[in-house]
Amino acid sequence: MSGHRRITSFTPRGGRIPDRQKRTLERHGDTFIIAGPMDGYTLLEAPNLEESFGRSAPLIVEIGAGAGDQIVAHAAQHPENNYLAFEVWWPGVASSVSRIVREGVTNVRLLSADAVLALPLLFGPNPKPREVWTFFPDPWPKARHHKRRMVTPDFARIIADILPPDSVWRLATDWDDYAWQMRDAIAAVSDLVNPHAGERIDSDDPAEAGIAGGFAPRWEGRIITRFETRGLAEGRRIHDLEVRRAGPA
Repeated sequence: MSGHRRITSFTPRGGRIPDRQKRTLERHGDTFIIAGPMDGYTLLEAPNLEESFGRSAPLIVEIGAGAGDQIVAHAAQHPENNYLAFEVWWPGVASSVSRIVREGVTNVRLLSADAVLALPLLFGPNPKPREVWTFFPDPWPKARHHKRRMVTPDFARIIADILPPDSVWRLATDWDDYAWQMRDAIAAVSDLVNPHAGERIDSDDPAEAGIAGGFAPRWEGRIITRFETRGLAEGRRIHDLEVRRAGPA
């Protein structure tokens, strides 16, 4: 990382946690939250995921799980998988644990860490995930804040490095310029393949990297969350991306 301070893509937000969620955290937090050695939000040592889940199973990772709506819903429908949620917003972690307990799922774990730094560390010793999800990441809509957006060519390289051949990275956003940025970032990494290249072209796409379109149909496994609902209510379009990791690794 050199000696320069990394520009983070998140600002940990506070917020009140309802008493009932506090009680749920006290009772179940040790089961569902992975407590690795941390320096702030920097994971210092990779936990053993098989031990954390109590089993070996195909793994799906969501980066920025919010209140856990998507990952818990999918986990409930697919008990054969393990699910790891990255989330630094503590009220979101509390909501996720409450949702896990309420839905009775046992195959979700949470990690409150900076994913950009944690992913390479985590998937050195641990088996690589079958899928990674990045749904509605913070758009940082003001132009002067675009440098804080998570999905960049450097981040796409990190994702490519942790995915095995023929695995999938799924993304969605309700901000047009971020969708185009995501698509271009993915195209900059040769190990990532966009099977929808040239599809669903926006008439106002600036195609600054010489690429137009490249967006996927809505993935049927992605539920409608409050982020999508709010974006649609405010007149924004939803863009989905489905990216394949080329093989061999």
